[in-house]
Amino acid sequence: TAAHCIGSRTYRVYLGKHNLKNNNEAGSIAISPARIFVHPNWDSYRILNDIALIKLSSPVKLSDTIKPACLPNSGEVLPHGAPCYVTGWGRISTGGPLADILQQALLPVVGHSTCSRSDWWGSLVTTNMICAGGDGLLSSCNGDSGGPLNCQNSDGSWDVHGVVSFGSSMGCNYPKKPSVFTRVSAYMSWINNVMTSN
Repeated sequence: TAAHCIGSRTYRVYLGKHNLKNNNEAGSIAISPARIFVHPNWDSYRILNDIALIKLSSPVKLSDTIKPACLPNSGEVLPHGAPCYVTGWGRISTGGPLADILQQALLPVVGHSTCSRSDWWGSLVTTNMICAGGDGLLSSCNGDSGGPLNCQNSDGSWDVHGVVSFGSSMGCNYPKKPSVFTRVSAYMSWINNVMTSN
């Protein structure tokens, strides 16, 4: 998930959720976290290293509705225009209501050289981030934070390349202000270290 989603409250992790309004949804379970690991270099002022790991308190039985996500190779950078999908229960429009049913949007990757241009995100975006979208039509929005940017491999499998981090205060789907994600492939050694030592 995103580091900026983690505070002092008590959390529950829901797996297999589709409709948030349905409290006893078939195929979904809730598990309490055993421990939460926020990246040691998380910088909330500059929104750097916006990533955290949640260790579940019990093993999970995989099913039709619960499957593990695949992660990219360390250092892998997607080309400009690569088709990826963001999913979440965040606002369905700027200032609009939150979604009950899981939403998805196709967001093409915006290469770092474009995204870091002064009329786009400028120096706010680092190479440890992924930009996607920016057409002014589709984007992630408030409430999508911590959710995945899934991109399909040539063999048909999907990797979580990004974690929803931030967007524009001028509006969720503002032109030249694509959704910004933490680039998962930049953190694979940290992820693997935390998982093996815990």
